[in-house]
Amino acid sequence: MRNPLGIKILILLFCITAYTSLSAQILRVAVAANAQTLIKKLQADFNKKTGIKIEAIVGASGKLTTQIMNGAPYDVFLSADTEFPEQLYAKGFGLQNPKIYALGSLIICGDAKVDLKNWQNALHDATVGRLAIANPKTAPYGKAAEEALAFYKLKEKITSKLVYGESISQVNTYIQTGAVGLGFTTESFLYENVDQSKLKWARIDSKSYQKIEQGAILLAYAKKGMLTEAKKFYEYLSSPSARNIIRKSGYHLPLVEKS
Repeated sequence: MRNPLGIKILILLFCITAYTSLSAQILRVAVAANAQTLIKKLQADFNKKTGIKIEAIVGASGKLTTQIMNGAPYDVFLSADTEFPEQLYAKGFGLQNPKIYALGSLIICGDAKVDLKNWQNALHDATVGRLAIANPKTAPYGKAAEEALAFYKLKEKITSKLVYGESISQVNTYIQTGAVGLGFTTESFLYENVDQSKLKWARIDSKSYQKIEQGAILLAYAKKGMLTEAKKFYEYLSSPSARNIIRKSGYHLPLVEKS
């Protein structure tokens, strides 16, 4: 006579094993907030080409770096700069030197009723209200915004207007909802299905801030089971297909990739 309980236990064990096996096949990629729309496009294209699924964990580059150092189970990290990936590599959390996969540019953007051709003067306009930037300690685009304000000797004059977002995505939310008159963000924001008819924007002269080189690093955690898949994605980032997606998402491309 068959044991119904034994059969149920076997079925349960099979389901758990199958679920664990399926979960283990997902590549975990930590992604800087500025690239949260970009990673969705890369995910779809990479999955179509390889069958490998990616789970994207989005946040400020600095916070993701801290999580990785504290043992977060991420296989690849796409930062908004090269400084954080280089820190990880120097401390043994990366398998090889990071490479640059995209070059970002800084803009000022919002629905304030001011002329942004001379955005430096516009910041003093009473109608602008609050000005958003991302936390410069954890968000590279926030650091670039702070550098630009310092370059034009504006920071002390507008300190009372500044609102700090936890990440560039929070700054983008402030801009889209009208919570601030203007905000410093990435040019790729304009490619994220934003209704540009309601917004004015101006590109910030690149001489006023350090070049925004966005780095990717293959993480040591990948050796625990997803190294082959992680390497495929890391190499995919330099492929013609990925570079085309990156370019069409509002980024510039590095002339020579660093590996």
